[in-house]
Amino acid sequence: MGYLEKTFMSLCGKNNLKFNYTYTMKRNTISQFIEEHFLHFNAAALKDAAVGYEKHLAEGGKMMITLAGAMSTGELGKSLAEMIRQDKVQIISCTGANLEEDLMNLVAHSHYKRVPNYRDLTPQEEWNLLEKGLNRVTDTCIPEEEAFRRLQKHIYKLWKDADDKGERYLPHEYMYKMILSGVLEQYYEIDRKNSWMIAAAEKNLPIIVPGWEDSTMGNIFASYCIKGDLKPSTMKSGIEYMTTLADWYIKNSGGKGVGFFQVGGGIAGDFPICVVPMLYQDMEMHDIPFWSYFCQISDSTTSYGSYSGAVPNEKITWGKLDINTPKFIVESDATIVAPLIFAWILNW
Repeated sequence: MGYLEKTFMSLCGKNNLKFNYTYTMKRNTISQFIEEHFLHFNAAALKDAAVGYEKHLAEGGKMMITLAGAMSTGELGKSLAEMIRQDKVQIISCTGANLEEDLMNLVAHSHYKRVPNYRDLTPQEEWNLLEKGLNRVTDTCIPEEEAFRRLQKHIYKLWKDADDKGERYLPHEYMYKMILSGVLEQYYEIDRKNSWMIAAAEKNLPIIVPGWEDSTMGNIFASYCIKGDLKPSTMKSGIEYMTTLADWYIKNSGGKGVGFFQVGGGIAGDFPICVVPMLYQDMEMHDIPFWSYFCQISDSTTSYGSYSGAVPNEKITWGKLDINTPKFIVESDATIVAPLIFAWILNW
């Protein structure tokens, strides 16, 4: 396998803005396959986005990855964990579900049940899964007792200890404490290298978790507050996540700037991308840089009134992206696209 030297030219959005990037490296199996076969349509968009990501990092840029949907249950950790270890991502925004489901898979993997014929299930068959304590995510059922409850008894101790001491932390900080304490190691059912949360905790990677309250652990925390066991103030809020992100962005957006790699739609992407117009418009920091790379993987079709289906150029009008920001959208299944782009970045 020889060394490949390619000059990449991308047309960025409807503005026909071009940027060139020459890369020289020995490509391994997966990335060489992408190089040779992903030449048109969504396949070409995938490769263009991957090369743009690579270029952004090579020029000293930093990258945020946002995780919507159930990417952790889809075991994205198999590639994302290595992205974290190799410093290919500097901050993550994710739903509360993705935050906790990586750990659920870590401690209860053998108890998960796959349902390949999920499209054919009757309401009665769905009810039968519920009665067995199996909560379905597309073709995969998460085991309530082994996953939710196994984590609950350990995270509650951390919540209660902080509550008693009058301390307050962000949701992911409690998760980091639990991971780093080693209390979950007795349950590990997958190789720890495939858990992106372990990789993140070991690097103390900044994480933003908007809307954490609607996750399973968020519901459990709320139940303790209703019962009077915990105070709501023991958990820092979404506003504090936004102020934390604002502080991080101000400190890290110099030079090449920060890129935005959005997996899916929803609050995981909507929340953090707004930090730029907030700083510019509301804080009147008129020298704050725009996001300097943007890619969204989405199977949401372009439509009127749909944020997830909006083309990247719409974000220019909201003060999120610049005219010159390289923009990519891959209209396909994120469980297929994201691992392939990560494989390119990692040269697998």
